Amino acid sequence: MIKSIILAVIFFFYIPQVIVFAAGKPSAKIIADNSQSFSDWLIDLEKEARAAGVSDQTFAQAFAGVTPNPKVIDFDRHQPEFTQTYDQYITRRISPARVKRGREKIAENSGILRDVSTKIGVQPRFIAGIWGMETNFGSFSGGYNVIRSLATLAYDTRRPRYFRSELIKALTILEQGHVGVKDFKGSWAGAMGQGQFMPSSFFAYAYDFDGDGRKDIWNDTGDVFASIANYLKKHGWQQNRTWGREVTLPEDIDALWDKVKQTGKVKTCRRALKDHSRRLTLAEWQKLGVRTIYGQDLPKVTDPDFVASLVMPAGKGGPAYLTYPNFRAILSYNCSNFYALGVSLLAEKLK
Repeated sequence: MIKSIILAVIFFFYIPQVIVFAAGKPSAKIIADNSQSFSDWLIDLEKEARAAGVSDQTFAQAFAGVTPNPKVIDFDRHQPEFTQTYDQYITRRISPARVKRGREKIAENSGILRDVSTKIGVQPRFIAGIWGMETNFGSFSGGYNVIRSLATLAYDTRRPRYFRSELIKALTILEQGHVGVKDFKGSWAGAMGQGQFMPSSFFAYAYDFDGDGRKDIWNDTGDVFASIANYLKKHGWQQNRTWGREVTLPEDIDALWDKVKQTGKVKTCRRALKDHSRRLTLAEWQKLGVRTIYGQDLPKVTDPDFVASLVMPAGKGGPAYLTYPNFRAILSYNCSNFYALGVSLLAEKLK
């Protein structure tokens, strides 16, 4: 089995290498930094995969014709810096066209969304919000061969341990028959399906909603919706609550922030939560002069454990939001305030 793979790899290295890497010389050097040849690396990988329960047949099918992808290395090394402002980010991702498409897709899938929501406990609009932000409601989930992308990143020397683990899990997905090799597509970094799960997230959160023995997050909308909902639920989603709300602040914003800013270390999702205030009850925010965007009193919530943090994603001159525990569940999907607010505000438009 491995013999055919080795022959394919030898062909890759000795014949088309100049052609394959002609447009990406930096990538060729980076891949070449691995002192082990790709063919030898594959032999070691096959042993590890076999020990994890991956059959020789599955391994051979998965790696038929697979070579390192220089484009993946280029993307990994030259990811564009995040330079969009909050307004630009939200405007592009919650466009009238996306909202229109979202409402159409919700109407088209209203029955299955309702069933998933009832069973798992996440409101349909938030499932659709994630779905819309990740793949524009399933219209584009990536066209990269997941095995090739993960193999490239695992063979590379930057984060080999993480991506090797993800690659073994991806092979296990194939072994278990959740998807075929032909349909095993995703992003350049290996995120898969309409909810963009990494293989490790697939095994932790993917959901077989129709009970057919397969967790098809690529083509089965029930499995897609249930997997997204299950992810949020496992991260603390509260079905009887929303994500938060836009609010108005008292005139002296600096004085308010001095009272509520965090003083301790942020332990999780630091990239996003470092920009949040301490968490206070809504009654405490009310006493500090915070009101709804319409100038009304904040809701009266008797649960003392229901707390909210303040975030101003565009700075003190921009919009302000009190974010509830559900917002942190969204942050677990992508640790970015822009992303979580995008999902939240899109969900509001789809309500």
